[in-house]
Amino acid sequence: MTRTAFPTTAIRMAGFLLAAACCGTAWSAQPLVTGVDATFAPHAMPKLAGGLQGFNIDLGEALAKQLGTTVNIEGTEYSALIPGLNAKKYDFVLAPTTATPERAKSLLFSEGYLNTDYTFLVAKSKPDITGLQDLKGKTIAVNKGSAYESWAHDNAEKYGFKYDVYASNADAVQAVQSGRADANLAGNTVTAWAAKQNPAVKATYTIQTGLVWALAFRKDDKAGRDRISTALKCLKQNGTVSALAQKWFGFKPAAGSAAATVGVGQGVPGLEGYDPTPVSLHC
Repeated sequence: MTRTAFPTTAIRMAGFLLAAACCGTAWSAQPLVTGVDATFAPHAMPKLAGGLQGFNIDLGEALAKQLGTTVNIEGTEYSALIPGLNAKKYDFVLAPTTATPERAKSLLFSEGYLNTDYTFLVAKSKPDITGLQDLKGKTIAVNKGSAYESWAHDNAEKYGFKYDVYASNADAVQAVQSGRADANLAGNTVTAWAAKQNPAVKATYTIQTGLVWALAFRKDDKAGRDRISTALKCLKQNGTVSALAQKWFGFKPAAGSAAATVGVGQGVPGLEGYDPTPVSLHC
């Protein structure tokens, strides 16, 4: 019997294609690696049995499931997250990160997934803060590296207050309880949670910002941003993000809010790095 020799080039090509297919599958199955501030309840906080829980923990796991993979979530101080991202320790920052023009100069953002305002927390026995003029002479406790630290830095002289920076928001809240600070400034959901869990403190004046929390990516990782941001769009479309807000914050996001609205393009409109190209969803 005469055997027909299979061309060597064809064999090599078949092997290359098989390897490429395998590598492609392996790449798509690579776990996501990200980080959170593990003291930023109810977005991320320790479980009694070990591990982490919270809105952003559930969101990270839902994103991974949508992408057909898993996620490794590390708990650390917020101030270590952006350096870790830029060192390629993380694929993205899962912790609530306020999308601002300043941050957009060095980061890429997904579209917003929650609206965020800034709310003050004070001791239950103290008078409410009724406006920013009430801050004169007070000491405000803020989380290191956060948007709240930036706000305090930019406004301390204008409104006549001092501010102290703490490694975690839990430490900043403790400063209020111990009397070392007059108020803590944090996101509205975080402040509401702290007041709900601790009868010694209360939420008071809220600064309306018009800002959103978004997932943060390295400036050079547009492909990663677009991939994960598209998964986020699917989670908005199927109601997952709204359901998580109801679970952890006790309210249903309003129509038109960041949690309930699938944005056009990728990123936060008006910020550097926003791509207005429409995205076709195949969820």
